[in-house]
Amino acid sequence: MVDTTPLVRAVDHFADRLRAAPQSRLQRSAAAEALALARELARWAQRVEDPGGPPREMPDAGMFAAADQITVAVHDVALVLRSDGEVAEAVRMVEEAQKRAGV
Repeated sequence: MVDTTPLVRAVDHFADRLRAAPQSRLQRSAAAEALALARELARWAQRVEDPGGPPREMPDAGMFAAADQITVAVHDVALVLRSDGEVAEAVRMVEEAQKRAGV
């Protein structure tokens, strides 16, 4: 069993920052970065769970749902991670997206 605690902590921090961000920051880039991250994590989980299946894209539920979307996506991908290296890669993705989001 892989310890995904660092990943969950990283995404919880990002989600908390998104929830505290002003609407202007969400509109500028933060919500778009979060949605892009959520979609990338969801695709990762899909590739592992259903490698031959058709790709499905997480819908854009609006800027105020971005924090919830990354939280859901990271919990999905955490279930399919197989190594500490994969956890570290996912943490890196979250941290980079948070930097780009500016929150």
